[in-house]
Amino acid sequence: MTRWESLRQLAPVYTQQLHELYDRDDLPMDVRHYLSAWIEKQDWLRAAKDHGLAILLFQQLLENLDIQHSRFVQQEESFLMQHNIRRYKNNFQKYQEEPCLLASKILWFLEKEKEILHSAELEEKVQQLRMEQEAMEMDSQQDLERRMAGFRNDVQCMEHTIVCLEEQQDEFDFKYQTHQMEAVADPNEKQKQWKDLQALVNQLNTCRKRALMGLHKILDKSAELIEILLRKELVDWRRRQQKSCIGAPDNVSLDQLERWFTCVAACLFQVREFLSKLEELSGKVSYENDPLKNQKPVLQKRADSLLTNLLLNSFVVETQPSMPQGKGPLVLRTNVQFSVKARLLVKFTELNHLMKVDVSMDSDAPQIKGYRRFNVLGTKTKALNMTESQNGGMVADFRHLTLKEQKCGGGGKGASEALSLPMVIISNSSQQQSAWASVLWFNMLSQDTKDIRFFATSPSAPWPQFAEMLSWQFLSSTKLGLNETQLEMIASRLFGKQQSYNHLKVSWSKFSKENAPSTFWVWFDGILMMVKQYLADLWKDGLIMGFVTKANEKSLLKKKQRGTFLLRFSESLIGGITFSWVETTLTGEPEIKTVNPFTKNDLEQIPFHEIIRNFQLMEQDNVPENPLLYLYPNTPKDEAFGKYYSEKTGENSPYFKYIKTKLMFVTTENSVDSQCNSAAAQGPELQPVTALCESAENLLVSDYDPSLLNCDLTTPDFSLPDITSLPTQFCGVFQ
Repeated sequence: MTRWESLRQLAPVYTQQLHELYDRDDLPMDVRHYLSAWIEKQDWLRAAKDHGLAILLFQQLLENLDIQHSRFVQQEESFLMQHNIRRYKNNFQKYQEEPCLLASKILWFLEKEKEILHSAELEEKVQQLRMEQEAMEMDSQQDLERRMAGFRNDVQCMEHTIVCLEEQQDEFDFKYQTHQMEAVADPNEKQKQWKDLQALVNQLNTCRKRALMGLHKILDKSAELIEILLRKELVDWRRRQQKSCIGAPDNVSLDQLERWFTCVAACLFQVREFLSKLEELSGKVSYENDPLKNQKPVLQKRADSLLTNLLLNSFVVETQPSMPQGKGPLVLRTNVQFSVKARLLVKFTELNHLMKVDVSMDSDAPQIKGYRRFNVLGTKTKALNMTESQNGGMVADFRHLTLKEQKCGGGGKGASEALSLPMVIISNSSQQQSAWASVLWFNMLSQDTKDIRFFATSPSAPWPQFAEMLSWQFLSSTKLGLNETQLEMIASRLFGKQQSYNHLKVSWSKFSKENAPSTFWVWFDGILMMVKQYLADLWKDGLIMGFVTKANEKSLLKKKQRGTFLLRFSESLIGGITFSWVETTLTGEPEIKTVNPFTKNDLEQIPFHEIIRNFQLMEQDNVPENPLLYLYPNTPKDEAFGKYYSEKTGENSPYFKYIKTKLMFVTTENSVDSQCNSAAAQGPELQPVTALCESAENLLVSDYDPSLLNCDLTTPDFSLPDITSLPTQFCGVFQ
């Protein structure tokens, strides 16, 4: 298979790049297509430097075009291609004196093809690795399910063993009591009865040892399962939740974890029942070197320790703190209500409404100058219950909490067992944008949720990871993320034009501080908010190219028919979108024209699709005309945007009896520019601070700082109760 055939079979996003590459006359796509095998066999690199070889290849190129022309002559339906091939050959004649230049241009096209193919192959590898990772995770989960099933089976078998042991002990007890009551005079008979009793004791001792050995194995398996749950599954879930907070489409359901935690906890409670039964049996019948007296305390201590560890770590923050009108979770404003949901992954109906959760702030607040402390106000104590969860889980859902800054004093009380992710506390809504930047940066790069000094020496973000985070912002807001072409434009804005960006890194300063107040994040977030509020449907349907440089825009449009237009975001104006289209000069040359960007003020008055539909360009003779005819690459405007048109016309209009009125944007010829240079809107400088600042200097401008919201599980002198009294006694106070 030739490289050209491979390129033609790529995904649409890459074939689009191929069309854009060959949207020029230096090497027409028709020539590349019909002469693909010959072109790929030649040494264009050497020809670009060797005049003799370049002349030879130039002559062969013309000969191949003649041959292809002859083939089309024999095909009556290929009249148009005959014309095109003859035109291409005439255009190539200009390189007769400079064949090396032609070789250099063909080489350039082939190198660009390699880049497209490499990007596609890299994406394929990423997808393959992702599928393999998902397969590995699925295999891991299936393996864990098998181990859980085996664990439950072992516990059921142990239940049968305990029943058999009790029956055997009852038999021995009956025969022993009978022997005690009977007065046997015959020494031989008496000796025989003692031997039978000794045999029963030996058998009983063997069964007790077997039961104890089985319990040791069950506790070994439970320890292994708890290690997997706490060190892998729960850690993985917390990372997925952390990423989902900043837009990642990760699965953060707790249902599966809840099943696993509940399974292990239920089995451990059964083990405690078994141990209680063994103690009861030992109290009825005991003998010298009874293994129950020696091993039962050790098993009891280990079972209690495992169960306590599991329960304490089963308390999690299911839904991170968030305000109803915030940009995202983990940004809270003083005196504004927020919500947070906690969940116990061990699900027992007996515990419903018996365990209480208390929300507090920063029980272990750092001793940092300028670090502000807060009290939580509102109904901050609730019982874990099954009515506030869709699946009947043990949930405490706090919906009406507020924060108030402490003027003095320390933090909350109690030992923290379930902590939220680090939050940013703001005092004014104008700080939300900067605060959210801090949340994005922290949760993208840090998995240590207690790293309150993260921003003192903030790491840089590798471009692939950073690009993925940017795409998540659009994906979570509009259901459509950013493609490779759009991300490449963003990368070029950050780093300048590069062949590859994968090895580059974005610093915290470049992300949110440089060129203040119009930082990169302010520019990007301004676009995101505009799309989310006014352009979500157009963006989701792929009608907005969006992130396109002016240079690339010109390259895309200059070979298109008159009236072809595309929609792109302003590179200088914060939260602006514009359109550029192709006009034809008096000499027949294409001219790219652009209007000043439309902003929030414009889009609040007229939907953008109506602006495009009714836009008028006032010519010099005062004849209005809509110059927008075809959405790039060649879709008729009304076909692309027609489904969004809401106004009915003609006899179908509900206002037919009235004089028609219509809002539209009209611009004059001299107000249109192909290189729009509108200045960015000016605003106050907002410098984000999160966790995490080690010094007070970082707090002076924005006047806020992050804190940890703790759902504290406090269990003073925590000890597990007798299983028989569990419903009333195991209610450890969550405060």
